[in-house]
Amino acid sequence: MANSRPPLGRILRLAVAVAACACFPNPVSGIRKDIGFIEPIVCRSTVQGRHLISDDNGYVCSALSINPWSHCCPTTGDRFSCQGCKLDLQCCNSYEYCVSCCLNPSKIKKEDVLKLKVAKPVTAGTYTNVFDFCMGRCRHSSASVVHENAYASDFHHCFSVQQNSSGSTESSVVSKLLGINVVVGRPGESCSLVCKVRGQSCVPSRLSVLNKCEILQKYMRCKSGCFPSLGPDQPAEVVDEAPTSLNPGACLYMQMDERLTCDGSHQHTRRLCPCA
Repeated sequence: MANSRPPLGRILRLAVAVAACACFPNPVSGIRKDIGFIEPIVCRSTVQGRHLISDDNGYVCSALSINPWSHCCPTTGDRFSCQGCKLDLQCCNSYEYCVSCCLNPSKIKKEDVLKLKVAKPVTAGTYTNVFDFCMGRCRHSSASVVHENAYASDFHHCFSVQQNSSGSTESSVVSKLLGINVVVGRPGESCSLVCKVRGQSCVPSRLSVLNKCEILQKYMRCKSGCFPSLGPDQPAEVVDEAPTSLNPGACLYMQMDERLTCDGSHQHTRRLCPCA
């Protein structure tokens, strides 16, 4: 009787083939497109303060708690915090909280910021994003200093959007007068004398802020109107007792800001003076 079992060699070859199929699966015909590498999150942050840092997401944190890899603050605190800020003036007593508050879309509009020039020259570029604007605006400027070595107010970090023209928004004018006593002098007095009588000094850099009709009309009557002029006693108001030729009751502002001085005076005008 013939042996019906397959030969041993055939059985071994079949076992090897099965094992090979189990170890090497069929090649993948395609790659899933819904799986990818996660982009690392990286923040831009301020580096001005020794103790606090604000990032471009609007968070403020201590310098020790910032993530060393992403440079982001923890998201456990308040976002767009305005701690220590006067919102009516858009000024803060801390640089980092000024930047955080400024980043709030309800405070500063991106479309307004991107139109602004970084500096006054016509050749200057514009801001590319709101974070750059906030970092730049919140830094100190000559507008926050009096007597060249002292701040006009504790709230000297301001982020208001100023117009590109020679005029200023109301909030920017108010912020420039923080810490300044605006005083109306008596006829014939210079601003140096007006401030000295009050134990203060005239601040020359703030004369240009007062040298506008809307400011003169706020502190004086200007019943005969407001006119441009040239005189070392301006900005000022002509007293009612002045000769008719001098236009009694009129307010006068200097046409050339660079000629403004604290020492000028005229017997028929009362000066508007910045004292601190």
